[in-house]
Amino acid sequence: MIEEFNIMIVGVGGTGVLTLSRILGHAAVLEGEKVRVGEIHGMAQRGGSVFCEVRIGNKVYSPIIPQGRADILISLEPVEALRAAYKVSSKSIVLMNTHPIIPPVVSLGLARYPSLEEILEKMRKFSSKIIARDFTELAKEVGTVRVLNTLMLGVVYSIGKIPLRKESIERAIEDVIPPRFVSINIEAFRRGIAEGQGLVKEQIS
Repeated sequence: MIEEFNIMIVGVGGTGVLTLSRILGHAAVLEGEKVRVGEIHGMAQRGGSVFCEVRIGNKVYSPIIPQGRADILISLEPVEALRAAYKVSSKSIVLMNTHPIIPPVVSLGLARYPSLEEILEKMRKFSSKIIARDFTELAKEVGTVRVLNTLMLGVVYSIGKIPLRKESIERAIEDVIPPRFVSINIEAFRRGIAEGQGLVKEQIS
C-alpha cells in the first residue's frame, strides 16, 4: 500500500485538468488505494486557472497538498506552473507544457505574458527536475489537442515515478473518457510513454 503520493495538476479551462485528475484517482481506486482529490476551477469554462490535487495513500487525511510536498507537478500551460510553484520542492518532478494560452488581459494589453525563459528561470528556484516541451504539438500529431492531458500522463508514467500500474491507468481512461474518445486517448497515453522513454533520465534522478 502507498503511504503518501501527491500529484498537482494545473492548467486552464479546456485543457483537461479535471479529467486527468479523475483518471488518476480512479486508477488508484482500482488498485485498492485510498484517494483524496481537491479541485479549484473558478472560471474554468472561460479559460481561467484550474488546479487539481490528487493525493494517494493511507497516510493522506486532506485533499490539499501541503506546501512543498507535491511529488509531481503536471502543468498543461506554462504560466500555471508558476502559480503552483509553492507546492513543489527540490525533490519534485515538474512536467511543463511550453505551449502558452494567452489570457484576455494580455490580448487587451492590460498585462504582459512572461517569456518561457523567464518562467523556467523562476521555476528552477523551486525544482531543478523540470521537463519542458511543447506537448501540444505532440498531441496534434496523435490527432487532436484534446488528448494533451493523457499524453502528458504517459510521459510522467514513463519516468517511473507514478506508483500505479499501466493497466490500471488504461482501464481508468476507458471508464472516465466518453466511449468514442477512448481509443485516441489510449493512443496518446502510449505515445507519451514512448516520448518519455527518450528523455534524459539524469534530469530527474
